Amino acid sequence: MDTASVNSFIPTLDQIDSWSEILTLLPILISLEILLSADNAVALASLTKSLKNSTDRTKALNIGIIISLIFRILLILLSTFLLKFLFIRVFAGLYLIYLFFSNVTFKNNKIDNSSNNDLSSTNKRIDFLKVVALLSITDLAFSIDSITTAVAISDQYILIVIGVLIGVIALRFTSEIFLRLLEYFIRLEMAGYIAILIIGVKLILNTLVQEILLPDYYFYLLIFISFIWGFSKRK
Repeated sequence: MDTASVNSFIPTLDQIDSWSEILTLLPILISLEILLSADNAVALASLTKSLKNSTDRTKALNIGIIISLIFRILLILLSTFLLKFLFIRVFAGLYLIYLFFSNVTFKNNKIDNSSNNDLSSTNKRIDFLKVVALLSITDLAFSIDSITTAVAISDQYILIVIGVLIGVIALRFTSEIFLRLLEYFIRLEMAGYIAILIIGVKLILNTLVQEILLPDYYFYLLIFISFIWGFSKRK
């Protein structure tokens, strides 16, 4: 949901005649992006939690989000071609749904790395790279819906890229916050995975069913409720 706020401003931005007028809107855009990137941020923070070292978590977030930024820009530049293929949105939705079940339903079948103190540096490196890859792909899947919507509304690619940059900066800022909050709220990690599931279902349904029949605010309301539940119990 990180670039969704920019989409609503695109009609206004199209009518702006000077960069000075755009700069007056940037504080508003930044504030909205920080608020609306919460679902993506807590999801990424939940994925990063598998790394036991706090330094590795921060490093993984930085690398993963930078790679995702490159993917986002490529998606924007290739959007005229990619928008013709609805299966890309469906695939992204299925990936997010799979991510939910693989981390929640089958979580008990996974090996707890914290109980194994003999992990080699090679295994730790592999785990780190897996998390970076997950962060990059998951953030891209989260952003597909809003980016394709923005490109469909406006051909002002510079403004869309500005929105993406603001969204990534906000995402990095909020992810770090949620990474710390995960240590205090025991349900917040699950709330992050629930957000992943909801966005995945939203991508598929909005692709296969007319959006007017399933307004976005239904999905965002569910995410908001999951966040309330996530913050309902402290350690």
